[in-house]
Amino acid sequence: MRFCFIVEEKYRNDPMPLVIADQLLQWGHKVDVLEPQATVTCLSDLAMQGYDAYVLKSLAEGPGMSILAAAEAVGIPTINNSRAIRLVRDKAVAAAFARAHGLPIPPTYFVAHPRLLKQIPAEDYPLVLKPSNGSSCEGIYRLNSPADLAALEIAEADDSFFLAQRYAENTVFDIKVYVTGKEVYVPIAKKSPLHSDVDEKFIPLTPELRKLTLQVGKLFGLDIYGIDVVETPQGLAILDINDFPSFARVPRAVVSISEYVLHAAKNAERKRIARMERKLHYQATRKKNLVLVDSK
Repeated sequence: MRFCFIVEEKYRNDPMPLVIADQLLQWGHKVDVLEPQATVTCLSDLAMQGYDAYVLKSLAEGPGMSILAAAEAVGIPTINNSRAIRLVRDKAVAAAFARAHGLPIPPTYFVAHPRLLKQIPAEDYPLVLKPSNGSSCEGIYRLNSPADLAALEIAEADDSFFLAQRYAENTVFDIKVYVTGKEVYVPIAKKSPLHSDVDEKFIPLTPELRKLTLQVGKLFGLDIYGIDVVETPQGLAILDINDFPSFARVPRAVVSISEYVLHAAKNAERKRIARMERKLHYQATRKKNLVLVDSK
């Protein structure tokens, strides 16, 4: 099979997803790596280029999204699909969408600039402030009360929009869960950007956590993803949803993800063949019926 991996400049030196491309190459498949910032992409014959699937590692506002959406528009399978990526990459959209569908997202405000934080009622503190297009736990601040606003200095203030979420007391570590398809990997307890260091370790995958993780994938339409959650007195709370995360420390992650990409592409190919056969059968039946009518 033949794959196109769209890798934007920021991720050029990251292991993921290029290790997946290397694994597919080792299995005898053809892989091209497309860097949108380094080369032009011919859209006129996109459907004729012979790719069985496109795989994207992109920024929320990156040019790779346009190419991925164009591939989808002409019928080429994509992993993940562009709608799912857009839903999770804009964290404001993700929070509203998840909350509207009953997922446990903390109460959240959209804040175009930190100076507007003074409009949030004091009873909603403490707050966690983070960029709506953020990643890698960067630019996250905790505000215990409105009094903290006076000393707040945010480097990203003029470059990002923000989410202000009500802070929930928790076990002081984040839980990272990775998924490919319906395979949920053993969760990892990781350091929270708001608390002191903790020893990263695997923790049990509870039925509640597994169910919540798969609900996220089904709702957003994600194939390969991860979620960050915390345990609170009220139950699990989702902090973040990521398409195509790093899968750090997950045993056999490269092989598992590569197998899933291959399976997804082959499944899409079978569906295309089945649709084509149904279309040909319909056309042949219709032609036969027309001949019968004309002969009467």
